[in-house]
Amino acid sequence: MSPKEVSAGIFEITNRGGKQLATKNLVPGTSVYGEKLVGIEDCEYRIWNPKRSKLAAMVIKKFNVPIAQDSKVLYLGAASGTTVSHVSDIVPDGIVYAVEFSPRTMRDLIGLCDVRPNIVPILADANRPQLYAHIVEEVDVIFQDVAQPNQSEIAVLNAKRFLKRDGNLLLSIKARSIDTVANPKKVFKEEVRKLEHGFDVGFKVLDSRELAPFHEDHLGILARVRN
Repeated sequence: MSPKEVSAGIFEITNRGGKQLATKNLVPGTSVYGEKLVGIEDCEYRIWNPKRSKLAAMVIKKFNVPIAQDSKVLYLGAASGTTVSHVSDIVPDGIVYAVEFSPRTMRDLIGLCDVRPNIVPILADANRPQLYAHIVEEVDVIFQDVAQPNQSEIAVLNAKRFLKRDGNLLLSIKARSIDTVANPKKVFKEEVRKLEHGFDVGFKVLDSRELAPFHEDHLGILARVRN
């Protein structure tokens, strides 16, 4: 069993159960949400299940994930920190600004931050980036996973304020959060159109792929602001 680095800080581990994604544990000996810990040589890895993470699903779907070990990442829709904790592993020399709206899940996220100092928890509505502009600096990557109808607008609002000129947006579009009855493919097409042409800041969509079978009716997007 040996780890293969498939993207910066993201590994593929092959064992008798097949191939599994993993990240190198920033806090060895500690499991965040019950995930399996695997020791290989002098390192410990945390198994990363794509069924529990849109970002992991994007890795499996062969997206180019533009996150480096020193990246500054703005994570919108952090929830209790399942995926945030893996991003924390990927950026040991960087920082993750984790925005979450629910006070209940924020309590779990704050507990995670007690042992992972590269995560900054922010209790706020991602629709109102001005409320956390005094906390968040310019970032290399925005990752967004929010279940709201105006997902594209939220991405644009935050990109205008925080994303570096050559930064990247990783976005999970949830079709059923936008329209519960419309054909998801039509929803996806319209959201891509909005990102490219619907706002005063337009994105160039570099890649887009559906995240099934890991997440039904979800579209992953990699985009960059047009110069």
